[in-house]
This record gives sequence, C-alpha cells and structure tokens, in this order.
Amino acid sequence: MAEIKNELTAKFAADFKDNKKQQVVQNAVTKNGISNSAENLAAQSNNVPVFSIDLKTGNVANQKQSGRCWMFAALNTFRHKILDHFDLKDFELSQNYTNFWDKYEKSNYFYENILATADQEVTSRKVAFLLATPQQDGGQWDMMVSLFNKYGVVPKAAMPESSNSSNSRDLNNYLNKKLRKDAATLRQLVADGASESDIQTKRETMLQEVYNLLAISLGTPPTVFDFEYRDEEKEYHIDRDLTPKSFYDKYVGVDLDNYVSIINAPTEDKPYNKSYTVEMLGNVVGGKQVKYLNADMESFKKLAIAQLEQGESVWFGCDVGQSSNRQGGIMALDVYDMNELFDVDFTTTKAQRLDYGESLMTHAMVLTGVDIVDGKSTKWKVENSWGDKVGDKGFFVASDAWMDEYTYQIVVRKDLLTDEQLAAYEKEPTVLAPWDPMGALA
Repeated sequence: MAEIKNELTAKFAADFKDNKKQQVVQNAVTKNGISNSAENLAAQSNNVPVFSIDLKTGNVANQKQSGRCWMFAALNTFRHKILDHFDLKDFELSQNYTNFWDKYEKSNYFYENILATADQEVTSRKVAFLLATPQQDGGQWDMMVSLFNKYGVVPKAAMPESSNSSNSRDLNNYLNKKLRKDAATLRQLVADGASESDIQTKRETMLQEVYNLLAISLGTPPTVFDFEYRDEEKEYHIDRDLTPKSFYDKYVGVDLDNYVSIINAPTEDKPYNKSYTVEMLGNVVGGKQVKYLNADMESFKKLAIAQLEQGESVWFGCDVGQSSNRQGGIMALDVYDMNELFDVDFTTTKAQRLDYGESLMTHAMVLTGVDIVDGKSTKWKVENSWGDKVGDKGFFVASDAWMDEYTYQIVVRKDLLTDEQLAAYEKEPTVLAPWDPMGALA
C-alpha cells in the first residue's frame, strides 16, 4: 500500500502557498462557500424562462420535508387535466391519501421479500439490501400506477396534509423500526418450521399494526366523500357520495395502461431498444411490474416533445442536485464552474456516473414546456414540487445539455412510440439487480 510521506504533503502545502490564484480563490470560497463562489451568471441569461411550447398549469405544489416528489409529479399531471377540463383556477389532489396507501402496501411488499429470502443469511447482499431501507417516501411511476388502480385518488380537501406527511422523518424512522423487528420475527418463524397458516396469521397482525401506525400519523383515508368547487365563472358544483375509484374514473379518467416508462441508461450492460425490470422493486403485491424501455437520448427527447406538442405534460425523473441552482431554478451544465474554481477536471460521462455511483435518479418533476429553435430543443420548462419561493414561482429551467446528462426517465403514451419501440417494450424484460441504479426511487 502507498503511504503518504510527510515530505510529500509538505511539498503540496508549499506549492499551494506559492500559487497566488489559489490563495485568492481560498479567500472567496472560505467566506462565501463553494457553490456561491463558482456560480456562473451567464447561465441565467442563457436560460431565460420563455418557451415556444408552454402548457397551462396551476400553481406549483409543495412536498415540504418529504420525499414524495414522484407522487406529486404524477398527481400534478392529472391536476393539469382537471384544471383544463373542469375550468378550475387551481386545484390539488391529495398526496397524503396516496402516501398512506403507498406506505401500507410497501410494508406488505417488504414482508413478501423478507419471506422470499428467509433461506438466506441475514448478511447476504439481498437481505442486507432489504433491511437497509425497508420502506421510504420515494417511488417509481409503475408503483404509482399500482396505487391508482387499486385505491383511486381523492381531492386534497378530502384528505389534507398532516404534520407527518409534510415532514416524514419520524414516521419513516418508526415504521422502519417496526418493519425490521417484524423481519426478525418472520425469519425466525420460517427457521422454526412454522406453518404457512401461522405465518400468515402473524403477518396479518403486523399489517394491522402498520395500518394503525399510519392512521395515527396520517389520518384515516376516506371511503366516501363529496366534491364541491367553483369554476372560473364562479359557478358552484357539488358531486356527492363519490368513492376514490369513482372520482378517479370521472374526474381524472386517464387509462394508465396507455403509458410506458422510457429510460436513458447508456451503460454497456443495458443495450438500447430493450426492456428492463428490477428485482424486488415495487410496492403493491400483485400490482403492475416496474418496466422500462431503454432508448438513446435523441429518441428519448423526441418522445417527450411529441407529448408536449399534443398539450400533455410529461412525468420525468432526474438527478436534480447535479449542476443545479435551487434558488434560481436553473439546471444547466454551466451553472457553476467548478473545474476552474478548483483547477480540477470533474468531467465524466453519463455511463461512468451510473457505473461508479456518481449519479442516479433522485427526483421526479413534470415537463410542462420546451423551447424549440430550428427544430431542436434548447431548454425545458420544469414544474417542481418545492413551493413557489424557488425558481420562477416554483418553475425551473433545464438546459437541453443538462437534460442529456442528468435525466433518466420519462413517461409517455404508447401511441407515441414507433412500432419497433413498442415491440421492444412488450418483450419479456431483462431483470436487473435490486441495487442497479435504474432501480433508484425518485
């Protein structure tokens, strides 16, 4: 092993001290911070929030201190349709309602995987992977589809936010404590040769406790409710005795079977025009399989543009923290000049970042616009879910180059795919390992 000699460190210190530029940079960075010192003001003028295609949306939502971006993004795509179809100025669907059922179903999905791996040592990679995070706030589009198909949706007024949905740290902490304890109990039952009936009885007791914990923390999901609103013309409407499923059918009405997930993962292990799934990834036992078609970036963006051109917003997943100015709402490769600041080349390829753990999907948002110049996309309008105090009243701008490097997934209608793409998607998917970066939860 190569030890660091004190003489070598002394040489480094002397070289640093003799570099006047680095001395000036040191003063700036220690006083102002890394990002503030590296901010490139030209990125603002290069990413003005004006777009040739710009869909009508309501005010942005706010997920607050929770990781429910995938949920907010999906419900926002529905909200856009409701605002348009029913002439509403603003409206939100209940993220708390969907969050309740997601955590309930994820708990059962965890039990299923724990029992399926009960013959493996607790130190095995799969069991260790399950126990590291039994459940969390994040998710994938197809997991959301499973929830909508089973539980429908409700207006936010029917199940408002709670303290623990808006700030989910304590709820996740104690739910995961319980699930890990339950995992130990279930694995011991299997080791002791307990009958399937006894295991199922114990599992139902555990699920009752999960339901109780969630109901105490988030509130009880409504089964029947009234929906009342005033439209833009101030006309009053009321629809009584709706169920979450009947509300979805009447007010959302999206056929979720018509939508597919497209990813861009340019790594050697994932050839383009092939379908993929991820082992042990899901939330609803018996629900929709998480499935993707891997496409090159040109095809990927072409599909997103086609859906926007037809007046429909696009759910997408990205690595939001990379080259991103949160307060300014700009995501661009030149938003910070870190190479010049540190005199270090941080450049890597998208494939390298995925393979070496530098990047993966961390956040889901909605594409609501794009600027097309000479037939090419130059920048994209992004509806975030961080409230209206960041960006342009909550909307961000992503440069086209940033989209190329840090966007990993979009959800589009099947009819926009070519026959070749659709055929590739419909084939039996290659199963990726549970820890593959394409299994990341937004």
